[in-house]
Amino acid sequence: MENTNQREEQETKKSSKRGFAAMDREKQKQIASAGGKAAHRQGVAHRWTSVEASEAGRKGGQNSRGSRGGEPQIEE
Repeated sequence: MENTNQREEQETKKSSKRGFAAMDREKQKQIASAGGKAAHRQGVAHRWTSVEASEAGRKGGQNSRGSRGGEPQIEE
């Protein structure tokens, strides 16, 4: 019986969430929002240019279609 209990405890420890992952979604959102606002106040936040945003969107679209076998990817 002891071995079963020990095994269950070990399995629980492996899958238990810690830190940010253990918080509810609303609390995570509040903390992330505060961090983003602080970075902008300090002037260290990244600001996307339209070119960077376009490139990121293009790459994201390629990756999502690629995993589902959607439209062929076009290299520029």
